[in-house]
Amino acid sequence: MGRYYSYSLVVSQFICIGLLLYLNQTMFTKPMPLILFMLGIGFFLYTLLYNRLSNFNIIPDIKENATLITTGAYKYIRHPMYFAVIITMFAPLINTFNFTNIFICSVLSMTLFLKAKKEEGLWSEESKEYREYKLETKMIIPFCF
Repeated sequence: MGRYYSYSLVVSQFICIGLLLYLNQTMFTKPMPLILFMLGIGFFLYTLLYNRLSNFNIIPDIKENATLITTGAYKYIRHPMYFAVIITMFAPLINTFNFTNIFICSVLSMTLFLKAKKEEGLWSEESKEYREYKLETKMIIPFCF
């Protein structure tokens, strides 16, 4: 699973996000989807307080000189950025609960899961500290997964 696989996951992620936003533009006029969307963005920004952009990589490959972050949201989940995307993109689903949104959210969730698994495989090969960290934290969803 090389670089093309990594890039295809990122492309899939952004296609799903773009489609959800395009098909659900009315969510920004409804209170519940808008609140959920803003909570996701807020969680994303909170996560960036601990994982600076210089360490952040949208591609599920390890950046050169990357450091393992285990504070903030990373203390509880290994992929808080993916959790933020899930929260944010759940807003279109509650805006219009239909087959199209369910399908796109499912593809997005699977894409994020595959990105996380690839990233974790690389970190596990590189770092004993990461292997120990995996035992102490959930993958994407706090307290359950």
